[in-house]
Amino acid sequence: MFHRVAQVCVNASAVVVATTAAFGSDFAHQVISYIPGTGPVPGYTDPATALGAPERVTGYPFAPGVVSPFNPAYLPDEIVSIGVGGSLTLAFDPPLVDAPANPFGIDFIVFGNSFFVDLGYPTGVAGPIVSDGGVVEATADGVNWIAFPQGEPDGFLPTMAFVDAGPYDAAAGVMAANPHRPVDPAITPDSLIDATYQQLVTAYGGSAGGSGFDLAAVGLAHAIAIRITVPGDSATNVEVDAVARVLSASSGADINRDGAVDGFDLGQLLSAFGTADAASDVDGSGLVDASDLTAVLAAWSP
Repeated sequence: MFHRVAQVCVNASAVVVATTAAFGSDFAHQVISYIPGTGPVPGYTDPATALGAPERVTGYPFAPGVVSPFNPAYLPDEIVSIGVGGSLTLAFDPPLVDAPANPFGIDFIVFGNSFFVDLGYPTGVAGPIVSDGGVVEATADGVNWIAFPQGEPDGFLPTMAFVDAGPYDAAAGVMAANPHRPVDPAITPDSLIDATYQQLVTAYGGSAGGSGFDLAAVGLAHAIAIRITVPGDSATNVEVDAVARVLSASSGADINRDGAVDGFDLGQLLSAFGTADAASDVDGSGLVDASDLTAVLAAWSP
């Protein structure tokens, strides 16, 4: 559970929010503004739902099921809807940083509620993806915004919460997928058509999916906030679940996020050894094991 403190000012067209939450710095931690736009889904207009980690189980308590590429988060307290012409602005502290050492050079990941049509229900065979698009922008100073030329916030790839759960399992899996690790951007929607669920798990490579963005694509060395917008000529709304910072092996080795890789991180890793603890799973394999220990020791701070 988490705690939110919010101050909201409402006028005819916008909700301006200063919202903080007890999340770590690895996810968007503050809603700067929310402009619902035209026609957001009724009841799905709480922007604070976009803070923190992406959902892992949805439908609780009436019809619980793991979040998978065929079963996205869908409840009002899990996603926020942005109507046509609207926007959602989220801040990171510390700022997002362009880090070429990150997997595939990607710096942050946006999670929406897109999903694959299941051509082999209930076993999970990937058909066309159902997504709502949208545009992502970033700012280094809060004044000048630059739109990413590619990538959709509510698009490819749908969220996968667990590596070892089936597409429609009611109970959570043991091996959590890593929301801080992007999927290889060389993978395209067309390349996954007709893929079985196990083939999807393999393609994701331990990642929780989502749409990845590289700050270098817009010429920024860092970004203090991102803005997700829905163009005025769009035919669809956009839903947002979360925005995560990408972690390299070295940054992921700083398990307690205190700026150093030291005995505190080693102690936390050893206490989680052999489990699927996502915070200690440095390499995103779904299991805290010897490769995570190696990553911590390789990144050890003097």
